Amino acid sequence: MKHLFSFLIWSLISIQMVQSQTVQDIIDQVDETNLQLFVAELSGEQATVINGTSQTITSRIFNVNDLAAAYLEERFLAMPNLTVEVQDFNTTGKNIIATQMGQTNPDEIYLVCAHYDSVTTYCADDNASGVAAVLELARILSTQCIDKTIVYALWDEEEIGLRGADYYAQQAADTSNGNTRDNILGVINMDMIGYDGDAPGTPGDNDFDIDVRDIANSIAIKDDLLNLLTTYTFDLNPIVVDPGTAASDHSRFWAQNYSAVLVGESWATNDQTPDYHTSNDRIDDIDFPYMTEITKLVGAYLVTKAQLVDLDNTVSADGTSLSSNDLNATYQWIDCDTDSAISGATQRTFMPSTNGNYAVEVTNGTCTERSACINFSVLSTESFDTNEINVYPNPTKSLLFIDNPFNLNLSAEVIDISGKQILRQQSTNRTITLDINNRPSGIYFVKVSSDKKASSFKIVKE
Repeated sequence: MKHLFSFLIWSLISIQMVQSQTVQDIIDQVDETNLQLFVAELSGEQATVINGTSQTITSRIFNVNDLAAAYLEERFLAMPNLTVEVQDFNTTGKNIIATQMGQTNPDEIYLVCAHYDSVTTYCADDNASGVAAVLELARILSTQCIDKTIVYALWDEEEIGLRGADYYAQQAADTSNGNTRDNILGVINMDMIGYDGDAPGTPGDNDFDIDVRDIANSIAIKDDLLNLLTTYTFDLNPIVVDPGTAASDHSRFWAQNYSAVLVGESWATNDQTPDYHTSNDRIDDIDFPYMTEITKLVGAYLVTKAQLVDLDNTVSADGTSLSSNDLNATYQWIDCDTDSAISGATQRTFMPSTNGNYAVEVTNGTCTERSACINFSVLSTESFDTNEINVYPNPTKSLLFIDNPFNLNLSAEVIDISGKQILRQQSTNRTITLDINNRPSGIYFVKVSSDKKASSFKIVKE
C-alpha cells in the first residue's frame, strides 16, 4: 500500500495565513475576469440573467436603459452589507446607489462613481468600463467592515447633461429646511478607463489622466493617488491634468464645493478610444490588464481612506479542521455550496465531516465579515506514482501542464495560498493545460485526483 496523501497544502496555508487583511490583500482580489464579464454583459456583447431570465442589454441610451438599471440594482443587491436605492430624479432618469455604512465614523463619506448610460449601442469603453470597475470594487469591499462610509454610485443621463450626478450632488449639498450637508470627503469618478493605445495586454506607456481642479480638497485626492502609485506596485503612468475637464460627473461635485477627481484613459496625450461615441466602441478594444490596474488604484484609495476595521476574516486549515484566525470574536461556519449556516458550527475551529467548500462569518461588536470559501477534503487517499502524473514547469510564468500518460479521468484544481479554488478542470487528455497567466505571482497548489488517488504539488508563479 502506497503512503497516504498528506495535507501538506493545508499545513503551508496554516503557516502563512497569520495576518489580517491589508490594503494589498484587498486590491489583489480585483479580478480581471470579473471586469471582462461585467463589460461584456453591460455592453450587450453577452447575455446575462436579469429578473431570473436570460436577457441581453441591447441599449443603455437614457430613455431605453431600464434593463441596464435592473441589472445594476440586482448586482448590488446580491452583495452583503449594502443598502441599495434606485433614485428617480426625473421621468426617465434613474441613479443606482449602493451605500456601505462605516462602523465608527459613518458620517464621513467617500464616493466612487461612473455613469451607465450611453449615446448608442455597445459603448464598452464609454462607460461600461467605469461601471464594471465600480461593481468589482463593491463586490470586494462589501465583504469588509470599514470605519467610514463608501457610496457606490452609478449615474444616469450623463450623456445629456450630467443630470444624474447633478441631482445627487445638489441633494447632498442642500441645507434648506433643516437639512444637513452630506460630509462627502472625496469623490472619484471613473469615466472611460479601458482604452490604451498599445496593443491590449502588451507593455506600453499605460498613461492615465487624473483630472483635478483646486476646489475644496481635490488636490489632496490627486496627491493621495500619486502616493499610492509609489506605495504599491502598479503598471500605470499618471498624467495630472490641472485644470481638469468639467465634461463628466465629477464636475457636478465641484459645483457644490466637494472634493473630486476624474480618473480615466489619457485624453491629455490623445490616447483615448478612436471609437468614442460610436457603436464601434466594442469590448475587443478594451485593454483589460490596463483597466484592472486603474481599478486596483481606485480600490487602494478607498481602502486607505475608508479604513478597514481591525477584524481578521482569514482561515487556517490542517488535515482535519478549519480555524478562524481571529481569536476574539464569535463565529458561524457556512456551507458555501448551499450558502447556508451549518447548525451548531459556532466555535473558532470547525471539523467538516464531508468534502466541500466552507467559510466562516466572524463577528466582533457590530462588525461581521465572511472569509473566502475554502475547498476542504476530508478523506485521505492513495498518492499517484511519479510515472502516473507529472506537473511542470515549476516555477512557471503562465501555463502549467499535467502529463497523464495513462489517460486517467483526472480532476485538476489550482488553489491559491488562502485555500481558495481559482481553477478546476476535468479531463482524460494525455496533456492537461492549466492557464494561470492572469493570476498574481506567488505560491499556488495543484491538486490532482482520480476516483482512487490524489496528489498535491506546490507551484511557484513568477
